[in-house]
Amino acid sequence: MSWVLIVHEVDDYAAWKQVFDDAAGIRKAAGERRFQLLRDHADPNLVVHHSEWSSVADARAFFESPELVQIRLDAGVKAPDFHYLEELETGTL
Repeated sequence: MSWVLIVHEVDDYAAWKQVFDDAAGIRKAAGERRFQLLRDHADPNLVVHHSEWSSVADARAFFESPELVQIRLDAGVKAPDFHYLEELETGTL
């Protein structure tokens, strides 16, 4: 499985979340299968987006597209840190 981990600060979480929700259809069409959002306990505008993708290539193509670069700017995203990951193991304790 392919995963993307994005850590970024946003200007305003509520405004960013609306843009994120509005982009659900294009994310799904690009290959996102499921996601998890996390927020820093001390800073509610520090957001982690963890998502499963059809492939790393699909995720890179999507997140590096000019359309997504503009969407991030419009949503108030500051300096996103992307990690494209391949799953090695999963488990439950």
